Amino acid sequence: MLIVKKTIKYLFYFFIISSLLGCLTVYATYQYIKNDLPDVETLKNVEFQTPMQVYSADGYLISQFGEKRRIPLTYEQIPPKLINTLLATEDNRFYSHNGVDFIGMVRAAITVLTSGSKKQGASTITMQLARGFFLNRDKTYIRKIKEIFIALKMEQELTKEEILTLYINKVELGYRAFGFGAAAKVYYGKNIDELNIAQMAMLTGLLKAPTAYNPLRNPERALFRRNTVLWRLKDARYITEQEYQQALELPLSARYHGAEIELDSPYIAEMVRQELVDKYGEEVAYTQGFQVYTTVTLKSQSAALHALRENLHNYDERHGYRGAQKILWIENQESKPDNKEIINALKNEPDFGWLENVAVIHIDNEKNTFSFLRKNGQTGVVEWDGMKWARAFIDDDSQGDEPKSVTEIVHVGEVVSVRKVDSTWHLSQFPDASSALVAIDPNTGAIQALVGGYDFRQSEFNRVTQAKRQVGSNIKPFIYSAAIQHGFTLASIVNDAPINQWDRRQGTVWRPQNSPPVYDGPIRLRTALAKSKNVVSVRLLRAVGIDNLVNHLTQFGFSRDDIPRNESLALGSASFTPMELATAYTAFANGGYIVKPYVIERVEDSAGNMIYQAPIQKLCRPNCEPQDSIAEFTPTETQTIEQELIYAPRAISKQNAFLIADAMTSTIWGGGDWNRGTGWNGTGWRARALKRKDIGGKTGTTNEAKDTWFSGYAPNLVVTSWVGFDDHRRALGASSYNNNLGKDQVYGKEFGAQTALPSWITYLQTMLDGIPQNDNQLPEDISTVRIDTETGKLSNKTDYTAMFEYFISGTEPSQFADNSPQIEMLNSTQSGEVAETEIEQIF
Repeated sequence: MLIVKKTIKYLFYFFIISSLLGCLTVYATYQYIKNDLPDVETLKNVEFQTPMQVYSADGYLISQFGEKRRIPLTYEQIPPKLINTLLATEDNRFYSHNGVDFIGMVRAAITVLTSGSKKQGASTITMQLARGFFLNRDKTYIRKIKEIFIALKMEQELTKEEILTLYINKVELGYRAFGFGAAAKVYYGKNIDELNIAQMAMLTGLLKAPTAYNPLRNPERALFRRNTVLWRLKDARYITEQEYQQALELPLSARYHGAEIELDSPYIAEMVRQELVDKYGEEVAYTQGFQVYTTVTLKSQSAALHALRENLHNYDERHGYRGAQKILWIENQESKPDNKEIINALKNEPDFGWLENVAVIHIDNEKNTFSFLRKNGQTGVVEWDGMKWARAFIDDDSQGDEPKSVTEIVHVGEVVSVRKVDSTWHLSQFPDASSALVAIDPNTGAIQALVGGYDFRQSEFNRVTQAKRQVGSNIKPFIYSAAIQHGFTLASIVNDAPINQWDRRQGTVWRPQNSPPVYDGPIRLRTALAKSKNVVSVRLLRAVGIDNLVNHLTQFGFSRDDIPRNESLALGSASFTPMELATAYTAFANGGYIVKPYVIERVEDSAGNMIYQAPIQKLCRPNCEPQDSIAEFTPTETQTIEQELIYAPRAISKQNAFLIADAMTSTIWGGGDWNRGTGWNGTGWRARALKRKDIGGKTGTTNEAKDTWFSGYAPNLVVTSWVGFDDHRRALGASSYNNNLGKDQVYGKEFGAQTALPSWITYLQTMLDGIPQNDNQLPEDISTVRIDTETGKLSNKTDYTAMFEYFISGTEPSQFADNSPQIEMLNSTQSGEVAETEIEQIF
C-alpha cells in the first residue's frame, strides 16, 4: 500500500514537472519563432490573384490573361454540399477545435512512434490554410510547429466562416485552377452551385494530390478517390445510403474546359493586354481580376473576321491550288495505315482559321467526289462544286488548265485542307496573301472591329497597327482636300494627259501613268478622284506645292517622317498603317476632326468598381468653346470615376470635309447619263451592291499591286481594308482565268477594287442591315449650283450635259459655259476656278 502511494506521488510530481517543462518548452519555442510568425490580420483583406478578363462591349468573353485561374466565392456563394464534403474529408471536427485537433495529433504521433514514418496527419483546415498562405510544404518539425501557432492565432482573429471561405478560394486543384470556383469551370464548365455531390466529391479528392488523382490524367485513381470521399460523406451522415449508392453510379464526366471564349478576337485581346501591362505592369494586370470591356461588339467583330477570311480565300482560289500539305501513304504502292495511325498523324498538322487538315481516303471517279477522314474520327465528302476551282498554281500570275476530274486535284493518302461553306465541304488551302480590316466610329474614336490577319495563332503580327505599307491612291482624298483648301473646287478642270518630266539628276524622264493607262483630257476634280487619275493627282500636288501638301497631311495625324518630299507622294508612295489611314479618313466622315482611336472602353476591378473609363472625345460641332471646363462633366450614377474630356483636333474645315466625302460617293456611283452613253464608273463601283447613297470611299493600289486598299465611310463607320503579301517583294498576282477583270486588269495584276474592296462590302452588308439611310445634310456655307459637266462652268440646261455641284460659298463659278470651253478655261481667273499661274503648272 505504501509503495502504491509513493508511486502515485512520484507520478504526480512527474506529471507536474512534465507539464511545467512542456509549458516552458512551448513558451520557449514560441519565443524562438515568434518573430517569424506572420500577421494573420492581413488575411482579413486578402486579395486573391485573379486573371484579367477581356470582354466585348456587349459582354462576350474575348480572352483571359494570368497564370492562375480563380473565381473567388463569398461565404454566401459556397454551396452547403461543398462544405459538408470538405468537412467529411479534411476536418470533421472543424467547428469543435480551436485550429489544432489535438486528438488527431496524438493519433499521428503514435503512428510516427510505431512506424517511424514522417507522414503528417491531423492537419486541420485551419492548419492547411496557414501552410498555404505563410509556409512551404517542407516536412520538418519546425515548419509543423509554426503551422500550429499560426493556426491557433488564425482561430483567434478569424471566424470559422472566414477561414472556410479563404480555404475554398485558396487551394490548388490542378490545371492552374485555384479555388473550387475555378475548378468547377475547368473540369465541368459549370458554376460551383451547379455541380452534383459526385462532382464535388471529385474536386475535393484533388486536395490530397492534384496530379495523382487528376481525372483527366489518371481517371481510374480519380474515380477511386472520389468514391472514398463519397464513403466519408456517408460515414459522417452527410448523405444517406441511397444517395451514396446513386452517386457511385454516376460517371466521372470531367473533361478540360479552357476559358470559355465567346468571341474570337485575339488581335483585340493582345492590344488590350499590352495596354494594360504598359499602364499597370504585369504583376497588377494579370493578378487583380480586372474586367476589361472593349469597344467592339459580337456582331461587328464577327462580321469583320468573316469578311476578311472569305475575301482571302476567294483571292487565293482565284490564283490556283498549291497542292497537298503532305503525303501519308501512296495508294497501291504501300499498305494503308489504320484509322488510328492516320488520326495521330493528322493531330500533328495544326489547323488555322476555317481550315481543317484531313486525309483523303477514297476517290469516287463516277461521282467526282473524294472522301476524307478527320482528326475526330469522323468522315466527310467533298463534291465537285467544292473543288473545281483548283486549277494548278504555277506562279503568282498564272495557273494551269481547268481540272476535269478529281484525280487531277487530289490523291488517296494526301493530307489536304477543307473548310465548311454553308453546309458543304470545300477543298481549300491556307491563304498565301495577308489582310487587315479596321472599323472606327468617326464620332467617338471607338474601334468597332479590328482583324490583324487571317489567324492570330499562325501569325501574331497585327497588320492593322504594325504593318506600314504604301497606300497608293488611298492618299488622293487628302491631296484633293489640300487642293480645295488652296482654291480649287470639285468643278475645277485639270488636264488628264500624260506627263513627261526630265530629271536632270537622274538623267531620265519621269512618266507617271494612269492605271489603267487611259486619259480623258480636261476633267473635273470630282470625276478625276472617282476614276483615280494619277496624272491629275500629280498636277494638283504641283499646284498646291509639296511643302503645303506635307503640312496638310500632318493635320490628319500622319507623321512628317513618313511623308516623302517628292512628287511620287501624289501616287501614294507614303507608307502608313491601316489604323493610321482609317484614323485620317474619320475627318471626312465627322466634319473635319481627327479622333484618337481606342479599344478599351472601361476597366473594372474584381469588385466591379470602375477604375478606368475612356475619355469623351468632343467634336466642337456645330459650335463649342475650347475653354469648356472639364469639371462641368460629372460622373453619372453608374460611374465611379470622373470621365476625362478631350477635344478632337480639327484637321480641315467642315466644308472641305463635306466636299471630299461627297466626291468619294462618285467613286462608287460614278456619273453621267447611262441612257445616252455618257455614263462612267468610279473605281469602287462594286460597292453599289450595298444599295446605299450615304457611303463613299477610295481604292488604292501601289506599283505592281504589292498593296491593295479600300478606305471609306458609312453611317457612323470608317472602314479600311488592306490586302497584300507580308513579303514586300511579292505583288498580288493576276487571276488569268478570270474573264470578268475588264477595266480592273492592271498590267495583269489585281488591284484595290477587286482585292481589298470585297471585304469592305461584305463587312458593311452586315453592319448596315436595318440601318436607315442618312439624309445628305449640308453644312453652313455650302451652296449648290448647276454646272456644265464638260467645262465646270455655270449652266442653265436641264439635260444630261448639266448637273448640280456643291461649292464652298463664294467659290461658285461666275461664268456660263459656251461653245469654247478650252479657251474659257485657260483664260478664266474667276473664283472657284484654276488661276492662270496654276494653269501653267497643270498643263
